[in-house]
Amino acid sequence: MAVAAVFAGIFRLSRNVYLVPYALLAGTYLYAYMRWSELALKEFIRHHWLWGVIGGVLVGVFGVWAVLQQPLSPMPNGFDLVFNLVWLGIVYGTVDGLLLSVLPVFAIWRALTGLGWTKRVSGCVIAGLLALVGSMVVVAVYHLGYPEFRGPQVIFPVVGVSLMSLIYVLTGNPLSAVISHVAMHMAAVLYGLESVRQLPPHY
Repeated sequence: MAVAAVFAGIFRLSRNVYLVPYALLAGTYLYAYMRWSELALKEFIRHHWLWGVIGGVLVGVFGVWAVLQQPLSPMPNGFDLVFNLVWLGIVYGTVDGLLLSVLPVFAIWRALTGLGWTKRVSGCVIAGLLALVGSMVVVAVYHLGYPEFRGPQVIFPVVGVSLMSLIYVLTGNPLSAVISHVAMHMAAVLYGLESVRQLPPHY
């Protein structure tokens, strides 16, 4: 969670350069957790996959709408456009979706399942709410590392990403959070690469 504070807040790396340590460190952390928890990745992705895709598309539409409500900035062309769609859209969006939504929700749900909370409907509801709150805390702590979100404006990413975490809670499939994050990031590249808040850092 200190990646943004260190590499954006202190070193003030440009966005494309910042994404290198972010993706490497987050990817290593996610892989280590997957190995430690003995997660069966194929089953994890296949579980309710259709609901995951549907949920991801629906919430992704909201993410795109949120992007379009902000100031427009020039769109890159040619190779720059392709590079940014892949690097900032797919890579950045996927890492955000996994780190901010999937990991905290999955970890909390798994822990509470181990305690027997999810054997009843009421326990499932409480576990789902706690998982969502956990994701909101992670989103807030992470985004407070960016200079542009150190204040009341941090509420914007907390609300937006919480919807993506919520759809993961409801569908039980990680594709829902990843698809919606990627859709929002790709829309930001196409509409406002230098002006929308969904692609920090901005200096």
